[in-house]
Amino acid sequence: MATKWIKTTFPGVRYRKHPTRKHGVNWDQYFTIRYKVPGKDEEGLEIIKDKEEGLGWASEGWTGSKAYALLKELKENRKAGQGPQTLTEKRDLAAREREQAETENITFGHYFENSYYPAFQIGRKKSTTCKAKEHFKNWLEPVIGNTPLKMLKPLKKHVQSNKKNIFEMSPLDRIAKNILDADKSPRTLQYVMATVRQVWNKARRDGLVDGDTPTRNITKPKVDNRRVRFLTHKEADTLLNALQGKDVTAHNMALLSLHTGLRVGEMMNLKWNHIDTERGLIRVMDAKGGFGRAVYMTKRIKAMFEGMTQGEPEELVFKSITGKPLQEMPRVYFEVVAALKFNEGITDPRQKVVAHTLRHTFASWHVTAGTDIYTLKELLGHSVIQMTERYSHLAPATLQNATQNIERAIKSAEEEKEKEQSGQVVNFPK
Repeated sequence: MATKWIKTTFPGVRYRKHPTRKHGVNWDQYFTIRYKVPGKDEEGLEIIKDKEEGLGWASEGWTGSKAYALLKELKENRKAGQGPQTLTEKRDLAAREREQAETENITFGHYFENSYYPAFQIGRKKSTTCKAKEHFKNWLEPVIGNTPLKMLKPLKKHVQSNKKNIFEMSPLDRIAKNILDADKSPRTLQYVMATVRQVWNKARRDGLVDGDTPTRNITKPKVDNRRVRFLTHKEADTLLNALQGKDVTAHNMALLSLHTGLRVGEMMNLKWNHIDTERGLIRVMDAKGGFGRAVYMTKRIKAMFEGMTQGEPEELVFKSITGKPLQEMPRVYFEVVAALKFNEGITDPRQKVVAHTLRHTFASWHVTAGTDIYTLKELLGHSVIQMTERYSHLAPATLQNATQNIERAIKSAEEEKEKEQSGQVVNFPK
């Protein structure tokens, strides 16, 4: 049964007692305030009506005097025509201010773990997401984990000390220094700064920050990570023969990449409805960068698919021994590469034979055979020509022939000029 309302000595403030709960020696009391506000009646005419709003219990800190002070504040705001004029408006304002304060103070670490990383994991390989987490734990969290996102600055901060102008290293500069001081590669630095940039860009899309990424002006060493090593035709045959006797899936994936240039990720995502042996086409639906493309089969690749047991249209072409989707190139591939001693004594990563070497070999064979760079771009599925131009150095013989051609042209022009100067008649082709 509800208790009766009891008036206080403060105008517009009343309370009711809790039926069972005490606060101190007295029953707990729930306070409300009553005041008049402008409104409209059922016919839409403007009127002044009573409004009552609940505040809270005495056990929560409310008293009659505190309630009356709040009531006076609302009345003064209404008289002045500014500020919250009802308790609901005041609470809404306080909620917005709290939300804004939380947004202003959200740290890089909190945002990374609670917003960025959960979204980043969707649709990506476990190895990729683990690497981002590693960047955060090893390099970012120790320096900027507790730094509000909005406080990340791209430039070194100018300060004064003992009347001398100095530049204080920014947090991102300290991260860069820590990475290089730990003898990590410049490539590691680039990856870590890329993680910062991606976090910032997502936070900007979420409306938490604005402006350019703070990594924009961080000095990052340039890295030449172009792979130089590719397989000769003899090495490729040796590799395929060794794989054939070990694991048919590893063999077929290696053969497919050597003949079509497919990435490992593209091969792992191939489904049987992507394979069209009648037309000799492979439809790459989940290509890097989001752009699909058609890949043409060689006769050997067509025969390979025709010799395989075809699954359901949505079934993956290449699966693990247990029938689950592959997460990387089968381990057998790397074991065979090691057994063949392709990487023995090699320390430069660019010279090592890895899974990507198969695609790299496909590109190099094309360049050596005279395929132009623009055609190769389409075959590889590159989005920009700059990505394909890195392969131009893989065919020294082709480049040397081009140099010899220009030398012959120059020599021929010089000979014709000498003949003209000596008075000989030069017969130009019609």
